[in-house]
Amino acid sequence: MAGVPALLSPLAHFLPLEVPRLIRANPQPAIGFVSLGCPKATVDSEYILTQLRAEGYAISPTYADADLVIVNTCGFIDAAVAESLEAIGEALAENGQVVVTGCLGARAELVWQAHPKVSAVTGPQDFTAVMAAVHALAPAPHDPFLSLLPPQGVKLTPKHYAYLKISEGCNHRCTFCIIPSLRGDLVSRPIGTVLDEAHRLVAAGVRELLVIAQDTSAYGLDLRYRTDIWRGQPLRTDIETLARQLGELPAWVRLHYVYPYPQVDRLIPLMAEGHILPYLDMPLQHASPPILKAMRRPAAAERLLQRLAGWREICPELTLRSTFIVGFPGETEADFMTLLDFLREARLDRVGAFAYSPVAGAAANALPDPIPATLREERLARFMAVQAEISREKLAARVGQRLIVLVDEVEEGRVVARTAADAPEIDGKVIIPGEWELDPGDFIEVDITRSGPHDLLGVPVA
Repeated sequence: MAGVPALLSPLAHFLPLEVPRLIRANPQPAIGFVSLGCPKATVDSEYILTQLRAEGYAISPTYADADLVIVNTCGFIDAAVAESLEAIGEALAENGQVVVTGCLGARAELVWQAHPKVSAVTGPQDFTAVMAAVHALAPAPHDPFLSLLPPQGVKLTPKHYAYLKISEGCNHRCTFCIIPSLRGDLVSRPIGTVLDEAHRLVAAGVRELLVIAQDTSAYGLDLRYRTDIWRGQPLRTDIETLARQLGELPAWVRLHYVYPYPQVDRLIPLMAEGHILPYLDMPLQHASPPILKAMRRPAAAERLLQRLAGWREICPELTLRSTFIVGFPGETEADFMTLLDFLREARLDRVGAFAYSPVAGAAANALPDPIPATLREERLARFMAVQAEISREKLAARVGQRLIVLVDEVEEGRVVARTAADAPEIDGKVIIPGEWELDPGDFIEVDITRSGPHDLLGVPVA
């Protein structure tokens, strides 16, 4: 990466452009910020940026104008580790004072070995340590302008949607995953704290809340689903209660990373009744019982198919998204065919897949019978070909329908929007050709006129 980017990639933000500049008579310390990784890491970055602004720090759009640079890293897979180390190296070369935080910070020895000149390394969610490092390198102003901090805090997403993180960590021990070693076991946020944040976001103009956690459906398990009092009413700390309360807000509510616990069955009626979006992001990873066992995942694909059918009967508009891993160690051709058969029968709406790659520290590295890289990629191509046909058929069925969409972008000659079936950045879009009097965050009705491999075309209803 050469030069000083304004935006590194969709997953890496160098300074949110919507953060207003502070104008003061006296110079103030300025902090550069690079955010890498998943939406959960994005929320962590927003917390840190909010605290920086609350203490009066400016946010620098360039390395050169920053007193120091914070790099919030990702360390989930080897490619993410490499990207994070490269970002740290660039920040060191361009600025010289770098504070490293995030998932890769949990492997501090790796960071120090690659970049011994970094100023500090902290683990994920250790916001106190991040601020302590900032204070040591660039002491805070004595007169912070708290009134300049927006009530919803500093956000890295567009103004009309926001991620709402409800817990940290994970209690599962999937053999391909090192998240528990990086972020620890499940720690749920108090339900009142989550609802207060959601209300602030919606009051600030957010039109869609994307509920995220490493395991959303486990929300409250660590708290034994205790009852808390919020605004005078008792609320049980669980995902159903939270979803019902969020559904009272004038915004779309979308659930991500839902593990297929039995309590998920109770969410489907809420979707059918319009409280939350009829959308589930449920990473299933595989369908072959031997591979699921090797992954330490639930191994009941047949029962899951029955549940999917039951959910669709209750809520015909339900959109199901999932992700899968192909080429996992020990995966035979028969295992892979079982996965393809599941895909054809489940007919999921949105699917992502990855060819397995070893992750440093993952238990799967010790499993026998690794799959050659060429075979992993060949199976990935076959998998995606099957899903592409399913997706084309499902999108074609949308032609002629009238749908409510949320506007994301207004460009020259077209508007880019999304349906309730599409999460930002990972799913499809609705393209509306022409010039229209619309703004991001607007809800409009459109008639779907055409479908493509991934996206839809439509026209606004007159």
